[in-house]
Amino acid sequence: MLDPMRFTEHELTLALTGAAKSVHGARKDVRKRKLDPDAAWEELSRYERFQLLDALGGQILPVLVALPDVDVAAGQRASYSTDQVQRVVEEQVGDGLGRVRRAVVVKARTVLVQTALAHLPPRLDPDALRHTEE
Repeated sequence: MLDPMRFTEHELTLALTGAAKSVHGARKDVRKRKLDPDAAWEELSRYERFQLLDALGGQILPVLVALPDVDVAAGQRASYSTDQVQRVVEEQVGDGLGRVRRAVVVKARTVLVQTALAHLPPRLDPDALRHTEE
């Protein structure tokens, strides 16, 4: 059974957190210490995590919400082509930036959204979630 893709709050949270861990794990000081992204994430204070999630959320969440609905089978993740993500990002970035700066922002944000999409959990089967009382 295929369900149209509307991201749940839980899915958006996992996607954003996964992207934030990846961004933080890519920092030079974290890479030098050879920490895995989860360990580096745990070292952050709650406030530092909030700051990173807040900064990335403003870039990622509007794009995820604006992506077109796709049918997703239970046990699968939603998948979008780079072109689909890039088109949505371009619409959201607008034309207020210079040509080169806009191109850099679109490319970086597209990669960021794709990183978030990679952290989406597989879609659960809604019928399997029902509790049957016997």
